[in-house]
Amino acid sequence: MILEAVMLQVKEGMEAEYEEAFRGASEIISSMKGYISHELQRCMEVEGKYLLLVQWETLEDHTIGFRQSNEYQEWKKKLHNFYDPFPTVEHFEKVVSPTF
Repeated sequence: MILEAVMLQVKEGMEAEYEEAFRGASEIISSMKGYISHELQRCMEVEGKYLLLVQWETLEDHTIGFRQSNEYQEWKKKLHNFYDPFPTVEHFEKVVSPTF
């Protein structure tokens, strides 16, 4: 499993509109091959700052399967106009799991 992590800064005053657009765009990403789950979290200290976490089966499911798809073009149309600056996407893999 791969974790995609993206820190997002939404343009001032557009937060409510962004959250609504994201709800609609969630249907796009959740339909993709290799998608496991996603969540969007709002920062409590910084207005307009969000953290997007997406779990994928493989790195290629995101970088090739999603990013090179027609669905990604629709995702971009719905969401990319809200960001300033444009976010950096990073990918992580689990090193250690807790043992309880």
